[in-house]
Amino acid sequence: MRDRSEITSWLTDMDGVLWHEGRAIPGAPELITKWTNEGTKYLVLTNNSIYTPHDLAIKLQAGGLNVPENLIYTSALATADFLDHQSPKSTAYVIGENGLISAMHDIGYVLTESNPEYVVLGETRNLSFDSLTKAARFINTGSKFIATNPDATGPSNDGVLLATGSVAALLTKATGKDPYIVGKPNPMMFRSAMRKIGAHSETTAMIGDRMDTDVVAGIEAGLHTILVRTGISDDAEIAKYPFRPTEVMDSVADLI
Repeated sequence: MRDRSEITSWLTDMDGVLWHEGRAIPGAPELITKWTNEGTKYLVLTNNSIYTPHDLAIKLQAGGLNVPENLIYTSALATADFLDHQSPKSTAYVIGENGLISAMHDIGYVLTESNPEYVVLGETRNLSFDSLTKAARFINTGSKFIATNPDATGPSNDGVLLATGSVAALLTKATGKDPYIVGKPNPMMFRSAMRKIGAHSETTAMIGDRMDTDVVAGIEAGLHTILVRTGISDDAEIAKYPFRPTEVMDSVADLI
């Protein structure tokens, strides 16, 4: 197992690691400043496909965290990168918000309701029966089914929100087809992120707060993995899994 002193590049999850309920987690601003001042390569990852990196950068800045938009990598961007390699300049029927739609436009995809090659599902707050029915019919007639991430629910002040994984399950039930999921825990997202910043798995670490996405994907991508306790995982949660992160820390403040 490589030592942390050998790490020269960092990938880090956003929610639960750097950010919680509209504010920077203590230690996160200082860590970003440290990496910036030292010229360390890093990228902030999120499975949230609703927002563009520009939107997220403004949101983070308002809560005390200054991350340039070019250093934010969303599951929407990862999905667009995947499709750009699989079938460049093709067609898709998209269910999602501005983050996903912008990413698809940027790679030159045509968003259509006429025989799309792909049905692409991302997180949205504007689901409709009509859009779900169209998606199911396209999948049933041969469109390939892609989802940005597997998260079944997301947090809100009023309780859980239905997220991409829940809607994907509905479409799977209706069509008998499982989506190919691009975001975490697919290690492909980490490999794409490393290419974006010119990093190598031998000298890259992943910081996350979830065993079932951040840590397992980091392990499968061959990274040094760090689990922080500022999100949803504690020692009892860690014990549920047959794998372990390289390190467990209370928070990113321990890296300063």
